[in-house]
Amino acid sequence: MSQPHQSPVKRTTIYDVAREAGVAPSTVSRAFSKPSRVNSNTAARVRQVAERLGYRTNPLARALTTARTHLIALVVADFTNPVFAQLVQGVQQAAADAASTTVLIDAQESDRLERAALERALPIVDGVVLASSRLSDAAIRMISKQRPIVVLNRDIPDIPCVVTDNPHGARRAAEHLRELGHDHITYAAGPEPSWANGIRWRSVLEAATALDIKIRRIGPFSPTIDGGRAAADELRRRPTTAVITYNDQMAIGLIRGLSQLGIDVPGDVSVVGFDDIVAADLVTPRLTTIAAPLFAQGAAATKHLLTMIDGATGHTGQPMVLPVRLIIRDSTARRCPGRRPNPTKTTRGNRLPR
Repeated sequence: MSQPHQSPVKRTTIYDVAREAGVAPSTVSRAFSKPSRVNSNTAARVRQVAERLGYRTNPLARALTTARTHLIALVVADFTNPVFAQLVQGVQQAAADAASTTVLIDAQESDRLERAALERALPIVDGVVLASSRLSDAAIRMISKQRPIVVLNRDIPDIPCVVTDNPHGARRAAEHLRELGHDHITYAAGPEPSWANGIRWRSVLEAATALDIKIRRIGPFSPTIDGGRAAADELRRRPTTAVITYNDQMAIGLIRGLSQLGIDVPGDVSVVGFDDIVAADLVTPRLTTIAAPLFAQGAAATKHLLTMIDGATGHTGQPMVLPVRLIIRDSTARRCPGRRPNPTKTTRGNRLPR
């Protein structure tokens, strides 16, 4: 038996909304694309009618007439790194407040994947936020000629940038360890292509020099928990009493690795991280770290990007610098005079190889 023919569901159009709201179709269009140009009461009535009728705007279709899609690309170096969680929230909140949607791209710590993803995204987005990009400065400048762009965690003089105050953070970390009696500090480095890694190392080096602290650098290591474990193995061969790591994930991995080697944190080794991710307050011992305003950083970058999309000139020359602060928890302690970590200490009765 043949099935009765069903008529397709009619899609609500901008003209249906205009008729029901008693306004012109162009007013409906402006209520969604340029709400500031429509009386607030009228715009509210249009949105209420649109919601009741089930009308939804098509950003790509609207872009054919307005040259705007209200889509923003956010590129992060590695989405599995929890440092990006609050930053993403800040970007999404600022974008949503401006009736825009965020397209998230995970570059997986690969400049090749980052470049390929951006080539696909650029034709459909209004602008780009690059967080901890692994692209070269030249590649970022080329992108800026195609779409407005704001860069996070990196300083490129002719590109709008938002960074945290790494020099102050490094200074506070070094001062804290010096106050605890540590006169030899090791910096466990992150990825070589990372601008933040370079500036943190230079800042730690300058602070150590000013505070009469002997400093050395090990690495580079992956900016992950596994990278921190690798740093612990390096420290087994080259003992120290205090470590500043590139980021919190490395610090957490370092603490775990040292514990497996029978080296106590903070009894034998004090550890300081960077960023203050959520896990920093959950690990045992709780991690002393340099806290960065990650949500505010994402929001500030997005708000600036939106002004550029609207035609404003991007702020270049000097980056926007956001403050950081030292959070003292349980992974740092006063150095006992003459005490050094013992890399051959036993764990659970098993002696480690020499």
